[in-house]
Amino acid sequence: MMDKVATPEYIRRLDREQAYPYELYDAWIEMGLLRMCFPEEYGGLGESLLTYALCVEEIARGWMSVSGVINTHFIVAYMLMQHGTQEQKERYLEGMFTGKERIAFGLTEPDHGSDATFMETTAVKQGGDWIINGMKRFNTGMHTATADLVFARTSGKPGDARGISAFITPIKTPGFKVEHMWWTFNMPSDHAEVSLTNVKVPQSAMLGEEGRGLDVAQTFVHENRIRQAASSLGAAQYCIDMSVAYARNRKVFGKALATNQAIQFPLAELHTEAEMTRGLVRKTAWHLDREHHMNVSEWVAMSNYRANRLVCDASDRAIQVHGGIGYSRHTPFEHIYRHHRRYRITEGSEEIQIRRVAGALFGFWGAQKAATAPKG
Repeated sequence: MMDKVATPEYIRRLDREQAYPYELYDAWIEMGLLRMCFPEEYGGLGESLLTYALCVEEIARGWMSVSGVINTHFIVAYMLMQHGTQEQKERYLEGMFTGKERIAFGLTEPDHGSDATFMETTAVKQGGDWIINGMKRFNTGMHTATADLVFARTSGKPGDARGISAFITPIKTPGFKVEHMWWTFNMPSDHAEVSLTNVKVPQSAMLGEEGRGLDVAQTFVHENRIRQAASSLGAAQYCIDMSVAYARNRKVFGKALATNQAIQFPLAELHTEAEMTRGLVRKTAWHLDREHHMNVSEWVAMSNYRANRLVCDASDRAIQVHGGIGYSRHTPFEHIYRHHRRYRITEGSEEIQIRRVAGALFGFWGAQKAATAPKG
């Protein structure tokens, strides 16, 4: 299949064929929803992360793919607001709110995923510029990006948390090349293989402090993991609700499918878990609105891995309850499974999330937590 993933144009064609609802995204731009959690000085509504979590859960119950796109938008926009210079905000932030700018996210590499501190992409100072060389894999959002947030080592040794910096890199910069779009379990894919060969960017392209790029990344992952957890929860609840409705109406052997305990009990358990996960997600979002994100890191991890696992279980059960039609693409459940299965891997695999919970539980998380704690 690799011959079919060579160009972003192919991915855009798949988008059109699968009728991705860009018109809804455009409508949200017009309504200002892409600004909702940002302060009034940016034209935002100043809403809380908890409010956003409530909204994205409902959006995901209607069209989960769109909630994923909105979450991706918030990743970089929030980082720009928190860490960007005035020049960077003026150039990119308003454009992101209006859809004229899209910034992709390049952290993962061919040989390094969760072990991001061992990344091999480097940036070397040359006069007033930086020269970037390396590769990025599963570079999220590249199919519509105007720039890429590239993480590269600028000092230190492999394994050091310090010494990695972030650069806003326009995709038309000489030496920046999209090699291909990855063919994944969930298509269409916005994940590119990107090569950077002597890519020159000015000092003004650096986002955040030199050598503290992972602080920038940590800011987004905690916020976004709650957004993603809310999205997964909404999609899971949709699968449960649709399965219950189908089981009530579907007649087998002369009676409703819902009369069978083999149908009732799995859905009752999923519904119970959804309710418990909802409480955890909202509690964590409430605390994130009030505390530094590192103070509630383990709650974020719990919310994220449980919600992402829940939606996979719920969509799989929905396929089973709906039978043959559930396995087909005439129902959305196989798409929901494919779309959300990746979140058990991306932005920190569920094993990383569980390790973080265990680290907090047994006291092993303290040293790493202190290394990324707020300064001052």
